[in-house]
Amino acid sequence: MNAFKNLLTVAEETRLRSLNVWHQTFENQALRMECPDRYHEELLRQCDEMDRRGIITWNEWRDLRIKADLAYLNAVAGHDYHRH
Repeated sequence: MNAFKNLLTVAEETRLRSLNVWHQTFENQALRMECPDRYHEELLRQCDEMDRRGIITWNEWRDLRIKADLAYLNAVAGHDYHRH
């Protein structure tokens, strides 16, 4: 079915794909539990790259970084281990 083919611009597709990759990394519990520092650095790197390329606004960049920081703080506090 081609009903939705080519409805998005290249910029919109790039934005959606980039945000999807960021959210997949954000949800990666294994990485978050194994190495919180690397998890946090990767989320921040992706935010900075999206900002550098003009994919996200400054407000979106800030919000993603805050979300990454909070996830990192929860990870180092061991919250993933206490969910079970």
